[in-house]
Amino acid sequence: MLRGKHVGLLQLVLVVAPAFILFGYNQSNVGGLLSVHDWAQTFPEIDTLMTKGAQKKHNSTIQGVVVASFVLGALVGALSCSWIGDKLGRRRTIFLGATLTLLGEVLECSSFQLAQLVVGRTILGCGVGALSAVVPVWQSETSSSSKRGQHVVLDGLFICIGYVLQAWINLGFYQIKHGPLSWRLPLALPSIVSILLMGSIWLFPESPRWLAAKGRTQEARRNLAISRNAVEDDPQVVSEMHAIEHSLELNSKHASRLRDIFTSREDKLFYRFMLCIVLQFFQQMTGGNLISVYSTVIFQQGLQLDSQTSRILSGGTLTWKFVSSFVAFFTVERFGRRKLFMFSGGGMALCMMALATATSFPKTNQSAQIASVFFVYLFNFFIPIGFLGANFLYCTEVAPTHLRVKMASISTANHWLWNFVVTMITPVAIESIGYQYYIVFTCIGICVPLSVYWFYPETQGRTLEEMDVLFRDQGSMRAVVRASCPFSRSVVSRDRGSNELLV
Repeated sequence: MLRGKHVGLLQLVLVVAPAFILFGYNQSNVGGLLSVHDWAQTFPEIDTLMTKGAQKKHNSTIQGVVVASFVLGALVGALSCSWIGDKLGRRRTIFLGATLTLLGEVLECSSFQLAQLVVGRTILGCGVGALSAVVPVWQSETSSSSKRGQHVVLDGLFICIGYVLQAWINLGFYQIKHGPLSWRLPLALPSIVSILLMGSIWLFPESPRWLAAKGRTQEARRNLAISRNAVEDDPQVVSEMHAIEHSLELNSKHASRLRDIFTSREDKLFYRFMLCIVLQFFQQMTGGNLISVYSTVIFQQGLQLDSQTSRILSGGTLTWKFVSSFVAFFTVERFGRRKLFMFSGGGMALCMMALATATSFPKTNQSAQIASVFFVYLFNFFIPIGFLGANFLYCTEVAPTHLRVKMASISTANHWLWNFVVTMITPVAIESIGYQYYIVFTCIGICVPLSVYWFYPETQGRTLEEMDVLFRDQGSMRAVVRASCPFSRSVVSRDRGSNELLV
């Protein structure tokens, strides 16, 4: 039986990678199909290729709704996990999410009417939303504190693989100039990944923290020992299990109710909840989804490049984004979460400012076009460093055990809400206001480093139970941030009601 790091490695390959490849691929695949001629002929209601004037503007609005139907489904899927994530457990919820993605993909690729396409994308979105909410929680609850950051940051890398696959697959099938295969096969291919995920999830242990919360202590200890490659009475396993039980005991004074999130008791639940909400807002409203989903549209309609060149540039920028994702993997446990968020947010703001400037010139200005392409590529260097995996990680780290899935699911639903806003308005905004659209993302991006510096505590190197104590023991938000900084990491304190070493 596989144990320790071998379980973690296979968990990444067979569950985490498929889940987030589905995330990236299905979120962005339709954006690359909007200019395929057979697609436009099959769905004339969203055709912006062969229409002009008022009709084109009307179709671009409907197009935004169709593309965004996936995001609305994802919002519902993520939000539903606030209940089913704790009711069914992490593994069964992941299986349910994978099943929904398969159903949605079948409906989508077999569509002949716009209504079926919308239904398929909505169901597909529900599955991806559930996966995006629960998989990071399952990872963080089964990983050790020293490897947790790297494990969950890989989610962003796998999302990028999904983006890259769809870009180059769409480009390849675009060479089929006639017939529906140019778009049906790209929509059908991710069903293979969904089937893999449905079968592989049962090969891995359930979260020991969820089992402990359900009173299944013996199973929790056994699964924890498997993850740590140790026997059940190993001191490390016993100590970590005791910390989990102690944290649950402290939190058991308050029922695991959704409304608890909006309270400000000694656990500072509302503060922790707002950290997650604002972080996921930043992830979308700094422009990440704009560039990933609509890069082909930006190059083709925004910069007036030809269709083939636009697809090649889109595939290139998403491949570059994938390569840049490795920066976060090697830095998240070295520099911590705060520095990565500030560096990433500041860099994205500068890129959006430069992109707004470059695209303000006439579209015939070749130098401005080159500059615009450069800053799109540079943007895709900055975003994966802090906001393509680390944001999901952070939300699971600051949430208490008894409300972790609820906080993660609601904050992830918030991610999908703003994703919907961007997806919905982008086609119209690019057509209507052009370069001014990027100024909005510039202003929001500037707020990222300021907010992180003042309000976001560092979580690097701490167990999930230690984070509970950090929030509980400090009197104010600023005190939590100061106490979490690396220079105070050496300060060791004992919980007043216990002899166990907690921080």
